[in-house]
Amino acid sequence: MHDISSITNALPDIPRLYTAICEWLACLVYVSVIDRRTPRARSIAVIAAGLPAMIAVQYFDGAMPMWFWIFGMVLAFSVMYLIVLFAAGTGKREGLYVTARAFVLAELVASLHWQIITFLMRGTTQQDDAIRWVADIVTLCIIYGACFTLAWLLERNNFSRTEPLSPTRSTTVATIAITVVTFAMSNLSFVSTNTPFSGSVGQEVFYIRTLVDFCGFAILYAQQEQARRAAANAELASINAQLHSQHQEYLQSKENLESLGRIAHDLKHQITALRAQVDPEHMAQGFEQLEHSVQQYSVQQQTGNPVLDVILTSKSRVCVDHGITFTAVADGRLLTGMSSMDIATLFGNAIDNAIEATSRIKDPQQRLIKLALFSRQQFIVIRIENYYEGNLRTDDAGNLQTSKRDRASHGFGVKSIRHIAEQYNGEMSISAKDHWFTLTVLLPRDGHPAE
Repeated sequence: MHDISSITNALPDIPRLYTAICEWLACLVYVSVIDRRTPRARSIAVIAAGLPAMIAVQYFDGAMPMWFWIFGMVLAFSVMYLIVLFAAGTGKREGLYVTARAFVLAELVASLHWQIITFLMRGTTQQDDAIRWVADIVTLCIIYGACFTLAWLLERNNFSRTEPLSPTRSTTVATIAITVVTFAMSNLSFVSTNTPFSGSVGQEVFYIRTLVDFCGFAILYAQQEQARRAAANAELASINAQLHSQHQEYLQSKENLESLGRIAHDLKHQITALRAQVDPEHMAQGFEQLEHSVQQYSVQQQTGNPVLDVILTSKSRVCVDHGITFTAVADGRLLTGMSSMDIATLFGNAIDNAIEATSRIKDPQQRLIKLALFSRQQFIVIRIENYYEGNLRTDDAGNLQTSKRDRASHGFGVKSIRHIAEQYNGEMSISAKDHWFTLTVLLPRDGHPAE
């Protein structure tokens, strides 16, 4: 943010004190609009210590040679990052995302303020130092106050103060790239005036700088607005999925009641027929058929999570139809922090893969699937095991490959399961031993979508 070129002879450099104040206020704006996860006393202490730290960094940079300029800007950015990180308690990626936005805002306000100052002071002389000093202070208070207040009003609706910001890795990289390009283009004229994108006249240089910084801020604002809308749409879709799951559970319960009524009616006739049966072998076959018909409608999972209940109940009936023994021991209450769509995707894909592999086994006694959902220390453990035949195929990275010839058929959906686990700061692992395939998902108990 410092002016270093031949044109600084025509225009005075931005005082480093002003630069430090501008960067500090930009951090303050964003710390006040995002979700703060630190005690108020700690936030105030970090913010209070941030201003002298920014001032010290700026004057340290000013004492260094010109070749140190880029390193000085990285150092200033790093101090801003630490202020955001410790004052708001953000995650590393979230802090980097917020600091990049604060840096561009500071660039914009500092450039705009100094452009106006140089315009107003064009006709003054060295004898007017007192007038210049008063004008500097008054203009700084007005412009800084107006700009940062406006930025706060704009950004407070663009961020949630109750939920952590969770930028993806690609979004954070894009934000950093926009920040770097904005800074480079806005300061190009201070490095060299001999480029197609540089200005050569003093006031023109500040105009280009302010305009580029404004465009960078507008792009980042639009980026966050788009991310916020996408998150709102995802939340709405999750709510709709939850409602749909609850409706499906009601319909299945209703269907079960109607089916049980029909079974009760049929049982009367079947029991009467069995009583009249004198052949023990035929009687045993009759009881076996009777048990199978009852078993088909007696499968009803109760885990404490309505979405998981529907999934496990429906998959249990599919297993019954395929002659697969499916056992599930699950505490669905552990999934309270997971969206219904993610629950459906994770468990649906995992169980479907197990059913696909197990249904190919010829021996009905080996068609086995086991599911467990439990907590261990500070983690949620999801484990799906199934017996399989044949060999598993993996690529060079150890990922399962899928094809119609692959008898295990576990490749479908494995990538999406891993993606969901990573979203909640967890991990997924697979193993195969003695013809038992095990898929394990490990999630932190206080996990939420990753930062």
